[in-house]
Amino acid sequence: MSLVSTNKIEANKYELEVSADAEQFEAAIEKAYRKAKKNISINGFRKGNAPRKMVEKLYGANVFFEDAANDLIPVVVVPAVEEAQLELVTTPEILVSSINKENGVTFKVTATVKPEVEISDYKGIAVEKTVNAVTDEDVDKAIEALRDRNGRMVTVEDRPAANGDVAVIDFEGFKDGVPFDGGKENDYELNLGSGQFVPGFEEQIVGKSTGDEFTINVTFPENYQMKELAGQPTEFKIKINEIRAKELPELDDEFVKDATDFDTLDELKADYRKRLEANAAREAEVVVDNKLYEALLEKMTVEVPQVMYDNKIDEMVRDFEMRLSQQRLSLEMYLSYVGMDMDAFRKTFAERAEREVKVRLALEKIAKLENIEVSDEKAEEEINKLASQYNMTVAQVKQYISTEAIKADIAVSEAAKLVKDSANING
Repeated sequence: MSLVSTNKIEANKYELEVSADAEQFEAAIEKAYRKAKKNISINGFRKGNAPRKMVEKLYGANVFFEDAANDLIPVVVVPAVEEAQLELVTTPEILVSSINKENGVTFKVTATVKPEVEISDYKGIAVEKTVNAVTDEDVDKAIEALRDRNGRMVTVEDRPAANGDVAVIDFEGFKDGVPFDGGKENDYELNLGSGQFVPGFEEQIVGKSTGDEFTINVTFPENYQMKELAGQPTEFKIKINEIRAKELPELDDEFVKDATDFDTLDELKADYRKRLEANAAREAEVVVDNKLYEALLEKMTVEVPQVMYDNKIDEMVRDFEMRLSQQRLSLEMYLSYVGMDMDAFRKTFAERAEREVKVRLALEKIAKLENIEVSDEKAEEEINKLASQYNMTVAQVKQYISTEAIKADIAVSEAAKLVKDSANING
């Protein structure tokens, strides 16, 4: 293997010339022949026994060149990239620029690398911290949410349907007087005011009573996933079979005893206030962190290759898809529900991806400037924590993330702590 040359061709791009000599190439050709010969049939020879020279004579001297060149990539190109000390951010583009038995193979490798970052004045950043006060109203809202969770649905017979009710309905949809697919349901439980159905549908049920049969008219949105209905006026025949409303328990000490570990309403309110104040304090810290990160972005100079943003978006999409799968929903199905294609969906992550990539680069640079090093012991400690957190073995964790990646993450966390510890935080 020989790294012939390394040339910077753009801000974050290098072109490498890498060669494998004639001896290496010959060994790779022989390997490719031995791998392929079991499938080669030539008259006069049993299948798999045709001599290499005969195969090359029949199919051309270069018959094994492509396979041989591919076999040489991990042997010569990967070590050459390591020798050039380039930190790649994506798989390099590899082309064969010359190939023959006399001189071997020459590869042209185009590599996109992590960008150079310049940053200064990252210590002593001034930010304001505001911890929002917890009011009696905040406490009351939290307790009302608890009452709501402990409410029960009861049938309503003495009034019309209102927002917040569940209307149990039969409905059938028509377009130009003809029923359309998916437009009919019986005993459908519709949460009024939830926006489950197309605009105008739920609003026209509000005010109607149990037993009412009526017709409503709605126009589907222009971006509706069923193209035959998108932007089209339709008619629905509806019958209300039942109206249900949530009945909340009385807010007293008895309710508190039944629903919580406390004995009195005053004890519950005190606990909720304490929790809300702790949440407010945590939220204030998150805001401070974000202000510090924004300040870092203003203090850094970097030209980020687009592929780094694309990789981060890929990661975010995979994470979103995994969370959907836990709800037994595919990404394709989700996109059809929201009327969005993949390109539009990826764009929703673009701004956050750009910010996260830049913040990470800033903190990595600070870690280098501050000579932050992470020991093997600290990395192992973090791996053990991850194994416990995700109910995995240490070996399983290491299959998904390397020790070096763990060290990098810890270094970034310590750099973030350094920036915050040195900041001038008022409030």
